[in-house]
Amino acid sequence: MYGTMKVAIGGPLKVAFRPWVEGMENIPAAGPAILASNHLSFSDSFFLPAVLDRKVTFIAKAEYFTTPGVKGRLTAAFFKGVGQLPVDRSGARGAGEAAVKSGIEVLERGELFGIYPEGTRSPDGRLYRGKPGGLARVALATGAPVIPVAMIDTEKIQPPGKVVPKLMRPGIRIGKPLDFSRYLGMEHDRFVLRAVTDEVMYEIMKLSGQEYVDIYATAAKRQIAEAAKAAKEAEKATKEAEKKADA
Repeated sequence: MYGTMKVAIGGPLKVAFRPWVEGMENIPAAGPAILASNHLSFSDSFFLPAVLDRKVTFIAKAEYFTTPGVKGRLTAAFFKGVGQLPVDRSGARGAGEAAVKSGIEVLERGELFGIYPEGTRSPDGRLYRGKPGGLARVALATGAPVIPVAMIDTEKIQPPGKVVPKLMRPGIRIGKPLDFSRYLGMEHDRFVLRAVTDEVMYEIMKLSGQEYVDIYATAAKRQIAEAAKAAKEAEKATKEAEKKADA
């Protein structure tokens, strides 16, 4: 099914958007590897597989696979077809363990495993701190090389909340493989996990040219939501004060 979906979706994507790619030679022709990418848009998981000759498997939230009804079944079939694996994110620890297990299984089959170290899409186009629980643990448990990837301008094509994409050329920069074999078997050392993750994020930053923010993207989203709520409440209070003044 993956091959069929790649032709059906990847072909039109490449024709319509004409994504440019740098560093394709860094993708191995065979054998396991981890593609660690920044995450700007929902479309990232489609553009990257579209330009690769090999299958790459990403993690997707379980809701995409469990929604009832005809639409839900079609959505599940679509995500399975494009190489996505379901992970239940309702419990943070359980979700992390499931993602690690899935990643290890993909790599043990000698395939490519795609992961977004930030854990969620960037809320403002900047690069946020990587979460060490997934990427680093999978890399150290398997010994697979980590290939940093930078998606360029995909947030302009399909910003969060937008359904209809804008026709423009996105870019993909693929860096040289990173070898962490010196830490093999140390996947439970939190200091090593942090060091590995930070090294990968630094390479992604160099490839993408993004401003780096040393907090998690989930925390940034909370801050943005809280600021928006506070601004709305302040605006409401101002209007009420103006009404009282006019009365």
